[in-house]
Amino acid sequence: MKFLEKLHFTKEEIDEFENTTADVMLDTLANSRKLVLANGNYLLDLGVKNFKEIFQNYYELFLLDHSNFVDIFNKYDRDDLIEKLAKNVAIVEYL
Repeated sequence: MKFLEKLHFTKEEIDEFENTTADVMLDTLANSRKLVLANGNYLLDLGVKNFKEIFQNYYELFLLDHSNFVDIFNKYDRDDLIEKLAKNVAIVEYL
């Protein structure tokens, strides 16, 4: 999961994530690292400040096809979306 460092995760954050996530999911994320990085970088480029919290709670979302992932977030006003995500990451479930 070292590839998560490219998304600004610290070694400690990666270790904690690995310790709290099922091995099968870790393998799936690692095998799909290009997709996970593309989707993660999209949110970072969008300006989502609490990206790590979103990833840690909704990591399976980052396995979506990139165009589908982008479409989910592009449906909303960028600034409004960033503000709402900052207040409550749980809204990701409703996007």
